[in-house]
Amino acid sequence: MRKDGQQRRRGEEGEESRRRRQRAMGRANRVLEDQSRIESGPFGTFVGVYDGHGGPDAARYVCDHLFAHFREISSGPQGVTCDGIQRAFLATEESFIALVSQLWNTRPDIATTGSCCLVGVVCQQTLYVANLGDSRVILGKKVGSTGEIAAISLSTEHNANVDAVRQELQAQHPNDPQIVILKHGVWRIKGIIQVSRSIGDAYMKHAQYNREPINPKFRIAEPMKMPILTANPSIMFHHLEQSDSFLIFASDGLWEHLSDQKAVEIVHSHPRAGSAKSLIKAALHEAARKREMRYSDLKRIDKKVRRHFHDDITVIIIFLNHEKVQDHMQVPQLSVRSALDH
Repeated sequence: MRKDGQQRRRGEEGEESRRRRQRAMGRANRVLEDQSRIESGPFGTFVGVYDGHGGPDAARYVCDHLFAHFREISSGPQGVTCDGIQRAFLATEESFIALVSQLWNTRPDIATTGSCCLVGVVCQQTLYVANLGDSRVILGKKVGSTGEIAAISLSTEHNANVDAVRQELQAQHPNDPQIVILKHGVWRIKGIIQVSRSIGDAYMKHAQYNREPINPKFRIAEPMKMPILTANPSIMFHHLEQSDSFLIFASDGLWEHLSDQKAVEIVHSHPRAGSAKSLIKAALHEAARKREMRYSDLKRIDKKVRRHFHDDITVIIIFLNHEKVQDHMQVPQLSVRSALDH
């Protein structure tokens, strides 16, 4: 009887964890470039959304290694800190660049793969957010007693289409008038990439990888005197309040089609179960509408071809249980990561 009771409690904890954490993915590329990970334990709850570009290698590597670095660093006496999270990012970057060096003679294409990285850690009554690139975390916050919900952005994005990012790049590279170039209505760094911070993209950080035999479209003619991109994340923390209802972590594929406010309203007005899928479905409906086609027709388009209509989309929603947060109750152990897709 005792064993059955323990199994039942574990089952109930697992079911509660599923209710509090909703995750969904919409695939567009021939090979899935988005990766994600959810972990919970003594450190609290860890969420990672890794939006790869140039191939899946960097995103898969980050998904495999960043949490391990975070766990090792945060297990020390100081626990979870902004500095510790930053160190985990930089350790992941250093080890991935070491892998690029190791594979340069056999797989030079790995030098042109990179990943945006969005990490959130809920520890006791504090949320820590670290970001590289243009994934985004949005807080759904209750407004007064009206039942309305407000969208609060809790991440800083690093996309060259943001004016502040272009200004930052121009200030860092004052002697390079071509640091950002407008191509087909989109601002790109050196005319190639949109994000200014990432893990990987070694060809934009180290001159020894910006040469043959990588694809000519990635090569920069001018001498690289300093790294063009960085792996230094923007980090912030937010003290959770009773009015904070849920958190939406999502790759850029979602935010291309849904506004922050629309996203929180969808989550707020739908049952928790399946809420992440509801966001992806709404984004795909909008992607179809922009192309003047039906959602059902979009769903029938083959992978890779569908990338012309939308990007891979990853969504993780964390519903906040303030009673457990305030009582410092131990978070049930949980480990979930996205499946590799070849």
